[in-house]
Amino acid sequence: MREAAAAPGRTSAVRGRQRLAQSLRIASLGCFALGALCAALYVLAQTDRRIATTSGIETFHAAQQVAFVGGVPDQGLWSPQRQASYRESLAARLDAPPALLSIPAIGLTVPIFVGTSDLVLNRGVGWIEGTAAPGGDGNVGIAGHRDGYFRGLKDLQVGDAIAVQTLQRMRRYRVAAIKIVDPTDIAVLDATDEPSLTLVTCYPFYYVGNAPRRYIVRGVLDRTSP
Repeated sequence: MREAAAAPGRTSAVRGRQRLAQSLRIASLGCFALGALCAALYVLAQTDRRIATTSGIETFHAAQQVAFVGGVPDQGLWSPQRQASYRESLAARLDAPPALLSIPAIGLTVPIFVGTSDLVLNRGVGWIEGTAAPGGDGNVGIAGHRDGYFRGLKDLQVGDAIAVQTLQRMRRYRVAAIKIVDPTDIAVLDATDEPSLTLVTCYPFYYVGNAPRRYIVRGVLDRTSP
């Protein structure tokens, strides 16, 4: 009688172990599926990131080709001397520009080269070394000729948009101030806590000879732009 009574208990225990094993198998399959899904999402995210990065690089290089290698800039406002200097500069080899400057209000897209040598400023505009790097934080200083690429600055107004594009990012600014200073006033290039941009050219724009003053355009980071 005792053996007969024990049989149902053993059967119940066996069934319990079977249900537990089945539950563990289901949980294992669920974990495997979740892991596979996470892996798939990770691969997809990395693929999207590579595609986006590649697209950004291709766009940047395409802009370089238009503004620097293959395209001829609009020279309608340039002086004949500056046009000749630009043509002569094409015979020299320069490193690829690390950034592009764009000012839609005056139809300007120009490569930003490193330094402010005659060759650099005849070919494009120049990053003033010692200021923040293009695309970075702080005050980015950029110089250009008043009778070349930067002659259009005379038509800029407060509130106009300016963009600096590098391989890593695009920084958008708004013109906050325009002023005329003496060449000795280098405080306009002082470091700033907030990201900013300072465009420098000579003034007056149509002065015969060496222009005596400097035309300064200060841009501040446009925080309303995505």
